[in-house]
This record gives sequence, C-alpha cells and structure tokens, in this order.
Amino acid sequence: MPALATPLTVIAHRGASAERPEHTLEAYRLAIAQGAHFIEPDLVPTRDGVLVARHENALSGSTDVAERPEFADRKTRKQIDGVWVEDWFAEDFTFAELKTLRARETKPAERPGNRAFDDRFSIPSFAEVIALAKEEGERLGRPIGLYPETKHPTYFLHEGRHLDGRPIGLDTSALLLDELVAAGFTDPGRVFIQSFELANLRRLRHELMPARGLALPLVFLLGDVSGRSDPATSNFGQPYDVVWHARRGDDLAALYGPLAGALGLHAGSHYGEFLGPAALAALRREVDGLGPWIPSLVQAVPAPEGAADPRPRLGPAMAPWLAEARRLGFAVHAYTLRPEPPFRLLDAGGQELSSAELLRHLVAAGITGIFADAPGEAVALGLTVRACP
Repeated sequence: MPALATPLTVIAHRGASAERPEHTLEAYRLAIAQGAHFIEPDLVPTRDGVLVARHENALSGSTDVAERPEFADRKTRKQIDGVWVEDWFAEDFTFAELKTLRARETKPAERPGNRAFDDRFSIPSFAEVIALAKEEGERLGRPIGLYPETKHPTYFLHEGRHLDGRPIGLDTSALLLDELVAAGFTDPGRVFIQSFELANLRRLRHELMPARGLALPLVFLLGDVSGRSDPATSNFGQPYDVVWHARRGDDLAALYGPLAGALGLHAGSHYGEFLGPAALAALRREVDGLGPWIPSLVQAVPAPEGAADPRPRLGPAMAPWLAEARRLGFAVHAYTLRPEPPFRLLDAGGQELSSAELLRHLVAAGITGIFADAPGEAVALGLTVRACP
C-alpha cells in the first residue's frame, strides 16, 4: 500500500469542494495548496471516449447546460443503475462540446459562497487532472496522488445507450489505465482506483492491470449497509454490477471467481452482506482498501421523535466490522468529512460534533484515511489526532 509521511491519508473529495465548485482544476489546485495527499476525480466518458471529471454523467446539477439553448434537444430520460433520471448526459456530448459548458456549485444552499465562482471554470479531462498533479508535485517537491473513481462502469460498458439509441460500450476502467500509462503516472504509491462495483475491480486486478504491467491498489466503496435502501429510487444500497449480472442470469462464478460463493452473490445483494468475517477475508484477496460511508461506519441513528435538531446522532458503537477489516490489512478510507453545519452529526446527547471531534472519533476506531471537502482542515487535524491518547 502507498506509504505516506503522515499517518492519516487525506483525500480531497472532488477537490477543495467546500471552497470551489467540485471537479474543476481550480478546486483540485486549491486542495493541493492546502496539503491534500490525494485529489479525487470521479470519471465519466464523453461521446468520443474522453474521460472527464464529473461526479455523475447527468450534467444539469453541476453545469450551465440547462441554460444553453444549443443543447436543449440533448435532454432525455435514461435509467442509470436502475434509477430513472431526466437530464443531459456526458455521453451525449463530444469533449469539445462539453468544454463549452461552465461549472457550477452543486450544493448552493449549503455553500452559498461558492456561487461566486459559478460559470468561471470549465470541465477538465482526466488527462488535465493528471497533468495538474504532476506539475504541482514537481513545483512543490512532494508527491501528489490521484484517487480516481470509475462511475457507473456497468452502465457505460454493458447497458447504457447514447441519445440516438446506439450502445455506449465504453470500458472506463481500461480508459483510466490508458491515461495513466500515457502520462507515466503509474507509481502505486500515488494512485488508488476506487469503485462502488466489484466486477470492474476484479477485471482491473486480474486482466486490465496485468496486461499493462501495473499493480495499483484498489478500493471497494461501501454505500448504505442497512439493506433498507430502495433500488428503484437509489443506487446507494447495492453494487449495481452484481444486481445487473444476477438478474440477467450471467455466470457469477465466472465473473467474480471465489467471491461469488464466499459472498453468496445474488440479485438482492447489498453492501451490508460484504462485511461479515468470511466475506471480508474473501474480499481482501481482491482489493486493498474499503471506503465506508461515515454514517454507516459510526452506525448513526435518527434523531428522537420531537427532537429540536433533526440531524442524525452517533450510534452507541463503531461498526463491528472495522476492527476485523483492519486486522486483515485493509486500508479504510471513510467518506465524507464536511464542514457545513447541515452535514454534521450530533453526539448521543444531541450536541453538534465539530469536524475535529468526528475525525478523532474515526481515527481512534481505526480508519487510515479520510475523504474531505475541506482538505486543509483535515490535513491540520490529521497531524494532531494520532498524538491524542
């Protein structure tokens, strides 16, 4: 696994997204200036196969596309990982067209200050993000890592279609590796590859990386582990690739190897089923790290009925699987540490937890890294939390 000088790995979540519109070169540059060890580009493809940094392929929430009359006819309705979405989609634009769009703040209510930067920045390609990391690393004399996420890999490779009905058929995992190789950015100490899906992580491990002579660490992201997430309205509760392949009747043993039996994969598999001791042991042979959602990790509970503050509260204990994951040698990088009050948790007594208090709680429990919207704050906290008893 990557070895860093500091004990807590800080990943700039979509850049310094608490202070600049997410997934812009300016957000990444600020995060690097604030000391982030890694910057995180989520990746989706354009129609001509260029990987760009967007959290989703739907564009209206993060760009000015809805106000661009020349693209009015690109709006359509698609099913993304089982959920119907009406929007404009990256895969229906060429990279040149996408470059004409302007980035906007995705959480204007929570981050009104970021609206001052609306329409000032463009959408970067993955190649541009790699170049930024290389340039800034050389300028600052310290390694800047990349933590790319392949968004919706099953949709883009197998299921999705362009606006004109033609299959998309793009292997974003292969495209990602090709960009890293082309840029000479293949140091396993400077790259993590993450995904909410398993099939593409296994293909990366057993096919795509060996074919290119690479051995980069892989991280399996964990969404809602409760098993209560409705797949018709959210893709956050299940690894969509497992659902899709199982419903088609595909050979799960061929796709997932020993994981198929060890995890009992089926069309209803949810993230919570991946966290028992036997499942973790099987998963450890395939991936190097886990990326849990903080509310699930701290087993957050809803506020009591009638409480003055409706925000969730810390559960009575940390999720029991964390200790076993650390014993097995997983890196555990939790997401997302956010500074804005609407995103903060409360303690059992109903008092708001500061970012510092929450991070100390997580580090004491055994996490090894944190995704942060305000990476400068997380870096500063990371230098002190390990010193606490």
